[in-house]
Amino acid sequence: MGRVSQAQAEENRRRVVETASRLFREQGTHTSVADLMKASGLTHGGFYKQFASKEALIDEATAQAFDELARHHKDGIEQHAGQRDAAQRALIDTYLSAEHRDGAAQGCPVAALATDMAREHGDGEARRVYTEGVRDFAAILATDDRDGITRLSTMVGALLLARATEGSPLSEEILTAAREALTVSG
Repeated sequence: MGRVSQAQAEENRRRVVETASRLFREQGTHTSVADLMKASGLTHGGFYKQFASKEALIDEATAQAFDELARHHKDGIEQHAGQRDAAQRALIDTYLSAEHRDGAAQGCPVAALATDMAREHGDGEARRVYTEGVRDFAAILATDDRDGITRLSTMVGALLLARATEGSPLSEEILTAAREALTVSG
């Protein structure tokens, strides 16, 4: 089998990072390199031609997930131009929805990667990106009378509990209660 072109190698790398970003949010960073490469449609042997280590891929995939989150937030803010309260309400409603609960692979990396980042040792790139992403998300949620970190903590906690109780009536109750608590007019 011949060598792939530089353009194809770049496309393969992009595909692996996107696949890893999705799988890490869905299954955690413990997902094996073999499973990642299979899901990408590539061979396991090609991994080390693209990445120095699995940790390097985790770094890139975490950045990819937070880039997606930032684009999503930017789109939501633009849809509600000049209406910050409406934009925040829409964000909260979407975040605390059954669709988001059930779609971890495309969902928020703050919730999906929290446990993995808590287990990370030191101050690696993935943890730095994660920390910045949490800070930026909290800033988006901040209002004059509500603290963004409190709002984010409530949303992430509710999403995690709803995912953990999925299939029971409690799951929807958690989402509804958190939505109501965060969107009460003051």
